[in-house]
Amino acid sequence: REITLTRTDSAPGGMEPLGSAREVVGALAVYNTAPDGGPKRSAGTDFLHGPGFVVEIPSTQPTITQAIVTVTDEDIAWPVLMRLTKALGWTMVDLETGRSFG
Repeated sequence: REITLTRTDSAPGGMEPLGSAREVVGALAVYNTAPDGGPKRSAGTDFLHGPGFVVEIPSTQPTITQAIVTVTDEDIAWPVLMRLTKALGWTMVDLETGRSFG
């Protein structure tokens, strides 16, 4: 399942940034989510591995406005994702159903 992360207070028609790549990586590190230290698999995209999910962020943009999350283990991932979206003021949108959380 894939979801996007955006800022909760984004204005209609525009997206407020989640932060710089460094700020997003730092914010997610609190939730045991970080690069795996291996070689990059895709030019222009960084992959951050968390408990039951992988976050993709663009590495070529000065600010990150959204991130793609691939959930690999729903039982582990959802509690962590719900905590981080609430704490960080981010929203998750399920790309399959269009439902938003957070």
